[in-house]
Amino acid sequence: EGRSSDDWVDFNLHSHQIVAHLAPEECAGAATSAVDGDPVPVRHFGLILSMSDWHALADKMSAAGTKFIIEPHVRFKGLPGEQATMFFLDPSGNALEFKAFEDPSRLFAKQ
Repeated sequence: EGRSSDDWVDFNLHSHQIVAHLAPEECAGAATSAVDGDPVPVRHFGLILSMSDWHALADKMSAAGTKFIIEPHVRFKGLPGEQATMFFLDPSGNALEFKAFEDPSRLFAKQ
């Protein structure tokens, strides 16, 4: 956590600034879109991790009792876009996705 007030907070995300403002009226139920059988929140922030960091985070969040929107798993198995993914909400209700690729060159591969 960086600078903050009662209504906003800055987070250091790998030397990038993510700013979260308190806006309860913006936290209504978000629409979802089906992606490989999962109801992915349309409005979300995604971060790509190395596979080892992804597994470490999945283990840490699971051990902490995190309520996942989408449980940690691998989607698009056997396809060019195969990826490990998980989704959960931050304290303000924003959907966060963390994903990893065995082959990072496949990040933007077409299915």
